[in-house]
Amino acid sequence: MTEKTSWKRSIFLLLYVAFALLPIYWMINMSFKTNEEILSNFSFFPQHFTWANYVRIFTEESWYSGYINSLIYVGINTVISLTVALPAAYAFSRYSFLGDKHVFFWLLTNRMTPPAVFLLPFFQLYSTVGLMDTHIGVALAHLLFNVPLAVWILEGFMSGIPREIDETAYIDGYSFPRFFITIFLPLIKAGVGVAAFFCFMFSWVELLLARTLTSVNAKPIVATMTRTVSAAGMDWATLAAAGVLTIVPGAIVIWFVRHYIAKGFAMGRV
Repeated sequence: MTEKTSWKRSIFLLLYVAFALLPIYWMINMSFKTNEEILSNFSFFPQHFTWANYVRIFTEESWYSGYINSLIYVGINTVISLTVALPAAYAFSRYSFLGDKHVFFWLLTNRMTPPAVFLLPFFQLYSTVGLMDTHIGVALAHLLFNVPLAVWILEGFMSGIPREIDETAYIDGYSFPRFFITIFLPLIKAGVGVAAFFCFMFSWVELLLARTLTSVNAKPIVATMTRTVSAAGMDWATLAAAGVLTIVPGAIVIWFVRHYIAKGFAMGRV
């Protein structure tokens, strides 16, 4: 690669990164403005810097409770998804049984189905059994989409582990739970990290099911953000501040699993 080509490539990457980060910067910029300033003029920096939008989010229960509710059901969903997906992915990667390919394909079709298709059945079922407006209700609904995704990702990692490791562990007297936890899981920790990341992100940003299946006690932040319209109009400033804070949990998760995600793109089904 010549020096001229390298220089052009660097300029292109710099422009691409700037273009990609512009919406995030603009949201941060808006979060430190008032609604009047947002609607009255165009500026790259706040003319009247204010923390009032963030103060409102941390002081009004309807806002900060939305973050707490989201973190609760997202955490529950991620844990249950991985707990269910790990043994299922191991079975698909290690055993052949009647209809295994069809069952695997059926799982993937659930992931590809729009959430709106399952909205009415979930609503009627939850209304009957009393799971409406509960954290566990939203977490269980998201399992329908996260478990197939986690199984698909983990199966790809597990298939890359030689079966001789399983056989050697059984010969050495390891029980299956002991082998799976102490030997097998450390070998696929990159896959677990990738699966946990995608389960967390889908459950965190999913709106339709979370908004429909909750009303007060478990209302998530994504639902709260869609209800910022009042007689005075759209509260752009508070909405921007909420958007900035919504990015934070995802950024933290990405930071902790960044090495696993990179490895997942290289080795797994990502």
